[in-house]
Amino acid sequence: MTLAARIEAFRDWLEEVLHGLYHGMIEHPAFEKIENEAEDAEDAFLFACFADAFGIPSPVSYYTAELLPYLAADFEAWERRMWDRGSLLERKGQQYHFG
Repeated sequence: MTLAARIEAFRDWLEEVLHGLYHGMIEHPAFEKIENEAEDAEDAFLFACFADAFGIPSPVSYYTAELLPYLAADFEAWERRMWDRGSLLERKGQQYHFG
């Protein structure tokens, strides 16, 4: 096998692998479901850590206040999502709507 043939075979293989990665990570509909589940998990974590932001007293908030500098950018977006009940209910309703 010549060097040119090996290079061509490697390019074909690499193209196939990259197409598979792109399809699996971007195009496939499961990507949206995984993204929604990750967002739900993040929402639950942030709510458990910072429930006092919504007037629910929580002793855990005292200990998790140290995380706030690391989560500041995510915290602002999360707080906006949680206060906008219309979009929150709409988002959650879309997850369970099958028709």
